[in-house]
Amino acid sequence: MPLTYKEITEQIFNALPMYHKIGSSAYKEGLENIETLLAIVGNPEEKLRTIHVAGTNGKGSVTHLLSSFYQEKGAKVGLYTSPHLLDFRERIKINGEMISKEAVVDFFERFQTDFEQIEPSFFEMTTALAFYHFAKNNVDIAIIEVGLGGRLDATNVIRPDLSIITNISLDHTQLLGNTLAQIAYEKAGIIKPHTPVLIGKMQKETWPVFQQRAEAESSPLYNTENIVIKELAQHSDPYNRSIDIHADEKKICSNIMLPLQGDYQFENVATYVKAILLLEKINPHLYEMIGKGIAHVLQNTHLEGRWQIVQTKPLTICDTGHNSGGFTYISTQLENIRQGALHLIIGFVNDKDIDSIIRLLPHQAYYHICKATVARALDPSIIIEKMAEAHLQAEESLASVYQTYQKVLQNAHDDDVIYIGGSTFIVADFLQEMKQQKFPTN
Repeated sequence: MPLTYKEITEQIFNALPMYHKIGSSAYKEGLENIETLLAIVGNPEEKLRTIHVAGTNGKGSVTHLLSSFYQEKGAKVGLYTSPHLLDFRERIKINGEMISKEAVVDFFERFQTDFEQIEPSFFEMTTALAFYHFAKNNVDIAIIEVGLGGRLDATNVIRPDLSIITNISLDHTQLLGNTLAQIAYEKAGIIKPHTPVLIGKMQKETWPVFQQRAEAESSPLYNTENIVIKELAQHSDPYNRSIDIHADEKKICSNIMLPLQGDYQFENVATYVKAILLLEKINPHLYEMIGKGIAHVLQNTHLEGRWQIVQTKPLTICDTGHNSGGFTYISTQLENIRQGALHLIIGFVNDKDIDSIIRLLPHQAYYHICKATVARALDPSIIIEKMAEAHLQAEESLASVYQTYQKVLQNAHDDDVIYIGGSTFIVADFLQEMKQQKFPTN
């Protein structure tokens, strides 16, 4: 009897090592497995026009913006991202729609026997599924997000039209290196011969690494220094923000609604804009499509978890930022928007440099430490001890993230701010239970 979707996903979740659940023990170094998997399914990656996006932070936002642009342009767009928040199928979308359960079932029924001999990781298997699905459905372009690193990532078998590296900060140091230059070396591994590469953020420690690799591959190297994003009426309305976009000191987009609320998104928008200017023929219609791609990104791609406003009284925000690079922006913005008290419901996983994150956290705040429902989740007592050393007052919550939020709500005032994050999995747990409870937003 054929397996059901539930049986298949339970099987791959339980049988295949998953980095985002168990950590570095699931990471498989090298491209041999993915090359073998793709050969079995007919090398679909060779049939795809692609854009490849790596980086420490911002990959998800940039890939979704790119997908939104090409959807506005009328293209059929594949989008491959990770990890997922609520549903495994979020990783693989065409024009914003998740891969169907039937397509997942068909893929594994067709190829599972051959795959078993290879013992692939979860991510390798999922990457093969994504490329197969995109090729089978004849997408016009596929936007591919790197899973981890770049050089040895399973996605690094493609030959893209453009390689993008958003930025570099310390993350996954046990696998990628302990310095920005070492991590940049791994990310630079996606640079292909004679293929343009765009660096989203100029950093003195990493730019020479990218220059050296681009020169070795004879690949044109670009940055975003000629792109300027200007917010209109800054912070006057945190739920209705607008921007102007300038390229080479010329305004190319005016009064564009920006539904991605975090201040860190300005960097991601600049990267997206520069990418489109490199990829497409310049004309006024292109500028219009760039603006529409930004304004409609949430409707087009169903992106969640990026400075997502859950309700406004009190202002409640969840965000998947999970390293010091992300919290550099997050903590500053929380301080800027606070009016009343600031409450942070946070948790971390055990492979993050939480000392660096804690040094960035606001001092005038109430901290509630939760444990996400994944094996990698860090014991809250460890977090609380480290926070105490930094003179931050925190308490452990034995309840779920959502239940903790409900308790905080009982004592919060309308002008308070509640932040939920620290880990993708804290946000995922919160959104999952919130949707199950059909929580009303205001």
